[in-house]
Amino acid sequence: MITKDDKAKAIAKLARSDKDVGSPEVQVSILTERIKEVTEHVKNNKHDYMAKRGLIQMVGQRKKLLKHLEQSDFETYKATVAKLGLRK
Repeated sequence: MITKDDKAKAIAKLARSDKDVGSPEVQVSILTERIKEVTEHVKNNKHDYMAKRGLIQMVGQRKKLLKHLEQSDFETYKATVAKLGLRK
């Protein structure tokens, strides 16, 4: 589970304003942090199939958000992918 501090750091990384928590960039950032944590959990617990399923769902959600961002605002998409270090 992502801690409150980790979530705040993820939000601060890409927020458009002080109270921005819902923009696609911020949502992708939060999902990326959660994916990192669940990935470590799945590496240590290979038979935790529900965690694997949740990980796949989070990756799919992030993919959809990035696709939306790419189609609506390509410059912001490029900046988001670069800041988070994602492959695309």
